[in-house]
Amino acid sequence: MKKALTLGILSTVIAVAGCSPQADRAAGSDLDIGGFGNSTMNNQLVQTGQRDFAVQLSRKFSAEAPTTINFAFNSAGLDASARAALDKQASWIAQYPTVRFRVYGHTDLVGSAGYNKALGLRRARAAVNYLVSRGISRSRLEAVASFGETQPLIHTQTRERRNRRTVTEVSGFMGKRPRFQDGKYALFSYSETITSATEPHELVIVDEGGSDEER
Repeated sequence: MKKALTLGILSTVIAVAGCSPQADRAAGSDLDIGGFGNSTMNNQLVQTGQRDFAVQLSRKFSAEAPTTINFAFNSAGLDASARAALDKQASWIAQYPTVRFRVYGHTDLVGSAGYNKALGLRRARAAVNYLVSRGISRSRLEAVASFGETQPLIHTQTRERRNRRTVTEVSGFMGKRPRFQDGKYALFSYSETITSATEPHELVIVDEGGSDEER
């Protein structure tokens, strides 16, 4: 009888746990603080180091500047379109003097893997050299080992301009990120907070009836 009762209680506990949305949460773990609002949660994660600030800057960079430039076939030369895009990159990068960037070079699938890897790296270096010519410190820029032909945007064995590209990304900070923000980072955080906290409002006009004289 006692054994049957124990098994019954155990079954009930398991069933209740299985229905609970917190069943897989470890005892003593932090609660979901999303209910305070996205802007507040985001600020807390950044200030406590739980969210990499570089990730946010990377998203901001990709939203506000063209991060990709393209190349002619078998070339690392920068055409007018590429230079214009790099000018915009340089203007954005100059706003954040303690942030580092990496430039990745890519090719299409025409040619050997070894040749394409070297070509992709030449393209990355060409982009870095141009950014340096626009006033960005070379110490903040890195042309990394090229992905070569291994990450095509368009899967085709033929020539494809969209695959012949470099991509510029935020890679981190010069040294350790300061605990306290300067004016530029404070403005960035403020803008992010305002944007996330803003919701569209709809004007609602309530007609209570009657004329102006009657109200």
